[in-house]
Amino acid sequence: MNEAVIDSLRHEANAKLDPKKKGALGQFMTPFKIAEFMAGMFKKRDGVVLLDAGAGIGSLTLAAASAVNVVRAEAWEIDPVMIGYLRDNLASLGVPFALHEKDFILDSVDRIQFDEGTRFTHAILNPPYKKISTESHHRQACRQVGLEIVNLYTAFFALAMLQMKDGGEIVIIIPRSFCNGPYYKPFRDLMLGKCSIDAIHVFESRSQAFKDDEVLQENIILKLTRGAKQDAVRLSYSRDASFSDLHSREVPFDMVVHPLDKERFIRIPRHDEDQDDDTDLFTHSLKDLGLEVCTGPVVDFRLKQWWSRDPQPGTVPCIYPHHFTKNGFEWPKEHKKPNSLLRSPEVDKWLMREGIYVIVRRFSAKEQRRRVVAYIVTPEDTKSELVGFENHWNVFHVHQGGLPLDIAKGLAAFLNTTVLDNYFRIFSGHTQVNATDLRNMKYPSLERLRVLGKHYRYGMEQQDIDRLLGE
Repeated sequence: MNEAVIDSLRHEANAKLDPKKKGALGQFMTPFKIAEFMAGMFKKRDGVVLLDAGAGIGSLTLAAASAVNVVRAEAWEIDPVMIGYLRDNLASLGVPFALHEKDFILDSVDRIQFDEGTRFTHAILNPPYKKISTESHHRQACRQVGLEIVNLYTAFFALAMLQMKDGGEIVIIIPRSFCNGPYYKPFRDLMLGKCSIDAIHVFESRSQAFKDDEVLQENIILKLTRGAKQDAVRLSYSRDASFSDLHSREVPFDMVVHPLDKERFIRIPRHDEDQDDDTDLFTHSLKDLGLEVCTGPVVDFRLKQWWSRDPQPGTVPCIYPHHFTKNGFEWPKEHKKPNSLLRSPEVDKWLMREGIYVIVRRFSAKEQRRRVVAYIVTPEDTKSELVGFENHWNVFHVHQGGLPLDIAKGLAAFLNTTVLDNYFRIFSGHTQVNATDLRNMKYPSLERLRVLGKHYRYGMEQQDIDRLLGE
């Protein structure tokens, strides 16, 4: 079956899906060009016992069967629209197969607990991307086999790893979000403990890998081998799923996972540079500098009864991202959210002392040029002995208080440079900037921050900020 036929079936099946159900399940079907590229990453070619979970119409299995000698295939799919297509495509392979019309997570937990079912030599996966709640039955089931996961794709990935034979190969396309952030650390520990990372492919356009489904996550393809010795990692890059501009290189593993990084972030150096912590800009931890960073403490919906639209006696400022515009800090500002909070014991425990703070947006818009966007808040801005920073900020502070002005200005300048933004993108592929990410980064020395701070001013053009850092 050729690419045109398979993609035609994919479009036909896709059109039959209920859009609401598709979004709820996190279903995004794999273009055959991507499926072929993924299958081509397998090294072992003979005697393949293949796993495909969330198989859709079977595009990945068909691509694998064209690349390696599949002697048995097992696929899981629960969507009734997909199952008819999938059964026909599995039958066309001419080898023994099993189609499990079951929930892959729940079925796999049972198989692992009771040591039943095939152990696979290969897995090829495009799992669903949906988040799952702490108390969901999927999350509780995974805990029965020692897995702590936060969404369906990490659950599928982890359960596939646990069902592979030693030497078994996994190729998977997933969002890059697991590469950093505290919630994914147990998953990163499992993956790095069980498997070697052999190769990573990066789609450099956020919108192109699954453009038919308007998926805006930054996706990567991972190739891993269970139980293998970790060697160098092959990195490859293309703008989109045509792979017309494909280029690759090998890097040492410690460029991908730094040996001293307790969080075990997965870093993916850009194709055009080897930037890492060894440059003279990235030399000091926040602890070295005597600085701290936290998520904005004020969760506004929990304090709704103390909201105040306007400043008045007995209130304190509550700072939101919308208070910063291209014209600078604008507070108070007409908005559906409050400008202030009424003082009370329930409110005061979430406030910070008057001072000079550097704050970074936790969420950047997809069209925004930089991921990391930093601002300075001063006592002249807030005119209050206490201030509230809403939860959409990351706040740099010293023991819940402010920073020296020259350090604050230098830090804001550094965080707003293109060099820092490129560095941040090495280990972060999504629009969220976590306090843990900022805590695990390295920074220039205090002396260098002071020099930057002497020359930095709000509203500088990007090229001027970058030139300042260079000088």
